[in-house]
Amino acid sequence: MKNIRNFCIIAHIDHGKSTLADRLLEYTNTVTQRELQSQTLDDMDLEKERGITIKSHAIQMDYELNGEKYVLNLIDTPGHVDFSYEVSRSIAACEGALLIVDAAQSIQAQTISNLYLALENDLEIIPILNKIDLPSANPEEVTDEIMGLLGCKYEDVLRVSGKTGEGVHELLEQIVARVPAPVGDPKAPLQALIFDSVYNPFRGIEAYFKIVNGSISKNEKIKFFATGKEYGADEVGTLKLKQVPKKTIECGDVGYIISGIKDAREVKVGDTITSFVNPADGPIDGFEEVKPMVFAGIYPIESEDFEELRFSLEKLRLNDASLVFEPESSAALGFGFRCGFLGMLHMEIVQERLDREFNMNVITTVPNVSYHGYSKKDPETPILINNPSEMMDPMSMDRVEEPFIKASIITKSDFVGPVMTLCIEKRGEIVNQSYLTADRVELTFNMPLAEVVFDFYDRLKSISKGYASFDYSPIGMRASKLVKMDILINGDMVDALSSLIHDSNAFYIGKRMCEKLRELIPRQQFDIAVQAALGAKVIARETIKALRKDVTAKCYGGDISRKRKLLEKQKEGKKKMKQIGRVEVPQSAFMAVLKLND
Repeated sequence: MKNIRNFCIIAHIDHGKSTLADRLLEYTNTVTQRELQSQTLDDMDLEKERGITIKSHAIQMDYELNGEKYVLNLIDTPGHVDFSYEVSRSIAACEGALLIVDAAQSIQAQTISNLYLALENDLEIIPILNKIDLPSANPEEVTDEIMGLLGCKYEDVLRVSGKTGEGVHELLEQIVARVPAPVGDPKAPLQALIFDSVYNPFRGIEAYFKIVNGSISKNEKIKFFATGKEYGADEVGTLKLKQVPKKTIECGDVGYIISGIKDAREVKVGDTITSFVNPADGPIDGFEEVKPMVFAGIYPIESEDFEELRFSLEKLRLNDASLVFEPESSAALGFGFRCGFLGMLHMEIVQERLDREFNMNVITTVPNVSYHGYSKKDPETPILINNPSEMMDPMSMDRVEEPFIKASIITKSDFVGPVMTLCIEKRGEIVNQSYLTADRVELTFNMPLAEVVFDFYDRLKSISKGYASFDYSPIGMRASKLVKMDILINGDMVDALSSLIHDSNAFYIGKRMCEKLRELIPRQQFDIAVQAALGAKVIARETIKALRKDVTAKCYGGDISRKRKLLEKQKEGKKKMKQIGRVEVPQSAFMAVLKLND
């Protein structure tokens, strides 16, 4: 145990952590030159295409220093704010963390957020200045920022380059010296914390765990605390680039277990594995449950694919524990699922993975957040409103509360004005403004989560020319004047396009929605009215003009009554068609609300 070191990497997306992880694998001879590639640990096509880490990746490295052999268990964590749950799970299984900061970009908001998470869990932090080989690098100034943030000494900040390999050997030595060995009792009953799981179509569910106390052996009978079910450990092993089966995994180590479990609901991330013969007294205190920030409905295009979509979502949840879903139905779209996501990027990734990995064609409704409604009869008990269709009748409603967040934005001082304008436009209230350096400012706002869900991050990046970084954390619910806006197409309400919005934004958003839908809905043989309404009051309208045939083309002169007769006949036909005609709403229309400022 004294020769085991468990650590994770925390960094912003662009700080080159994947390149540094590749160097650590190379210098410990964990992978050969032939196996080494860019983003070696990122095994999803989506990760390589976007250049981001979506899922945490665990790998074991063997390292020798001064004749002593060490086992280094590395977990490469995502850097985007939407995947912070992956980071919290990884931190629960580690004793140390490598804090990577780009020498050219300086500290970002997401990095600070993940750092606080590591400090709360009492991890040993090793600050690293990466990309020191870049011509635009400013190592002295960034080192001062790190020292101010952590309160560490100048010599504690390591300088490395993932590209050239400079300083990587010193980093490995510091990991051995500074990251503490796991603390546990090898002779105590087995307690293993599950921090991740994946689904293998041939072998069932593979759970990744860290042994806190005791040890686990092949063919041993084990029990899961959350479900109380017993299984046989068909295979246990450690995680190299490929799985390495072992007879026994000792206390303090990280490994995997395959026990032939086929049902996704039987493995819960954060659960504890114990021995069936000699069980532990209780489970390990896991990490916090996931709290979805954004909700949207996912529906199959063909209604008979409902069960297949359920199966796909359950398998996907094994690889992504932060995905939450429950069945729901819609008058317009039939049966589907209401899904909870950690943010817009997370939602986009889930939709993309359903298409690529499970070949599921789905319709995604307009994203929204959860609200609390209070009735006049019982103004103390909140009623959860996840969907605009669940909104109470205004006559019986006392008030509605919406979730607020504390938003932290770090940007260059040149862009403070435009960033403030954007946040105030989104109903934000400035709380604090502090200069980290002469030209870097941290702005803190309290603002409604609903305003951040849609186009906020894209607009923030645009106005700051890509320099601003953004992070947020929930701060509770506040009373707000919210109204339910319905979209009517040809007189029929499309419940999937309904949304709860602030009263002050209703007219603007309604008008833009109608204009957007007019562009996106194909023209029919009859006029289509697209309306935005608050209850019975229509606040905006656009008309999609009918496709018309020139019925008077065959009339070469003659009395005007002949032409009028043909036009009247066409008009009657259009009227009848409008009564029985149905309008198909394309998938692009459901996402129209996201791009109202395009």
